[in-house]
Amino acid sequence: MAFSADHWAFAFGVLGNIVSFIVFLSPLPTFYTIYKKKTAEGYQSIPYVVALFSSMLWIYYAFLKTNATLLITINSFGVFIETIYVSFYLFYAPKKSRVQTIKMLLLSVVGGFGAIVLVTQFLFKGAIRGQVAGWICLVFALCVFVAPLGIVRKVIKTKSVEYMPLLLSVFLTLSAVMWFFYGLLLRDINIAAPNVLGFIFGILQMVLYVIYSKKEKAILKEQKLPEIQKPSVVVVDENTNDKKFPELTQEQIIDIVRLGLMVCSEKVHVASCPHGTTCAAKVENEEPKLQTVDA
Repeated sequence: MAFSADHWAFAFGVLGNIVSFIVFLSPLPTFYTIYKKKTAEGYQSIPYVVALFSSMLWIYYAFLKTNATLLITINSFGVFIETIYVSFYLFYAPKKSRVQTIKMLLLSVVGGFGAIVLVTQFLFKGAIRGQVAGWICLVFALCVFVAPLGIVRKVIKTKSVEYMPLLLSVFLTLSAVMWFFYGLLLRDINIAAPNVLGFIFGILQMVLYVIYSKKEKAILKEQKLPEIQKPSVVVVDENTNDKKFPELTQEQIIDIVRLGLMVCSEKVHVASCPHGTTCAAKVENEEPKLQTVDA
């Protein structure tokens, strides 16, 4: 039996849900680190607030459309998990970061989303309402996909892929592919168009990772310290033919003998008084005399 466009759209929608589910869970190691440190200092809440706002927008758009159940399922999970992330961040964040996060939440989630719902509900009717909501989702999704350009610029500048995890880039690219075909088969440009940009930026990130990870390995290899070379001149036992100690020059042997004579020639004589006190200490420093031998 041949598959229709709706069947293919459902298949890509399910795959999109699976991949997006993995992407939504990708920050878990970060929050585990925050839990172990008992502080969110040094981390930012912007990605999680933006993801929460984006999921809310797509749910609203899906409710205005027909046959968009798969958009509702994954973005409902997105709202749930991002709310947990933001709450967890607020619990462990320093006071200044906590205040900034609350301001962002009020501005975007409460003010921004509330304004979008009110404007579309009271100023537009019917299919026009869904189109306007879709355009808003499209513009916001484009802004979200452009955000990784900051990471790309940092990778090129530092020539390091430390701040660009490969696995996350791969899943974001796969997610963009799945949702592009989902929107294309449903003939919904608001879903398909932003994912074209997401696919392009995902491929760009993976290419940069391959290029700069090789360069980083080459630099680390060049910076390895050279091995300490062993002395090439050694004393060889004629009987056993075993290597023992480095051979000493005549000057070194004379210096060793002179040093030994100086140590042995320093004598300290301590005399004790009848009353138990030290009366005198006589130090005799005698210069070692080397006897010259006439050749």
